[in-house]
Amino acid sequence: MKLQQLRYVVEIERCGLNVSEAAEALFTSQPGISKQVKLLEEELGITIFERSGKRFTGITEPGRVILEIAGRILREAENLKRAGEEYGRGDTGRLILAATHTQARYALPVVVRDFVAQHPAVRLEMHQGSPTQIAEWVAAGQADLGIATEALDQYEQLVTLPVRQWSHCVIAPEGHPIAARQPLTLPALAAWPLITYDTAFAGRSRINRAFERMGLTPNIALTALDADVIKTYVSLGLGLGIISALAFDAQRDAGLVALDASHLFESNTTRLALRRGTYLRHYEYDFIELFAPHLSRRVVTMAMQGGGAEYQL
Repeated sequence: MKLQQLRYVVEIERCGLNVSEAAEALFTSQPGISKQVKLLEEELGITIFERSGKRFTGITEPGRVILEIAGRILREAENLKRAGEEYGRGDTGRLILAATHTQARYALPVVVRDFVAQHPAVRLEMHQGSPTQIAEWVAAGQADLGIATEALDQYEQLVTLPVRQWSHCVIAPEGHPIAARQPLTLPALAAWPLITYDTAFAGRSRINRAFERMGLTPNIALTALDADVIKTYVSLGLGLGIISALAFDAQRDAGLVALDASHLFESNTTRLALRRGTYLRHYEYDFIELFAPHLSRRVVTMAMQGGGAEYQL
């Protein structure tokens, strides 16, 4: 039995039983993968995948057990490598961070600056994506840490920890009539074109639910993936913006005003995600604590071990 054979069967499952796609992901050939899977099945004395001709069409009951064990073995093999690198190389390495635009642009710059100053020999890479992409990158081991508001807690492969709560605000050009409507109401907002986040981003689901509960249909004129784009179009007079309050700065966003909307929309929780069962290096703990001081090494370790140490905001 070889680790590479286990990688093959796990990747086939991840690719929806598409052997060609698995071969491409692992930079090998389809016949080579098929041969190694057959050898593994013969060694174990069971059939992992159901077949129709040469195609894999399903996973057998013993195959599901094998795949679960194979996944654990591969994670532990990766953990051995990570632990060896940490103790062998000292304070060097690579940290891959995945975050949404809002987090990368507004919540992380100071944290990244301080982390780089603290760990100059660690190469930090930041990937931006949708919450679903971030969750999948972390679950697949393609990112070490994931930060987003949506989706992360929907993946059983991830351990998620709450970082902070935040609310939405409404932004408008200075002098806009909506600024005189205090307190702000949903019917007043529904009377104007609105510009807000795409459906998978930054608490958009809570915005939708608020209007639905009132029986209102908002006039969503434009959607965007990040607050900077929304602010640009609001500045052009194309509508009112609904963005994360984290993304507004009165000095930087001259010509716009922000109106409190915390009473209109449910609060949102930014979460940090880690792949379950992963060995965390000391500088990963350091980054987490810089970003969220309440998430100490003890809290994170207990959460990773399933010790019920979920921090309550």
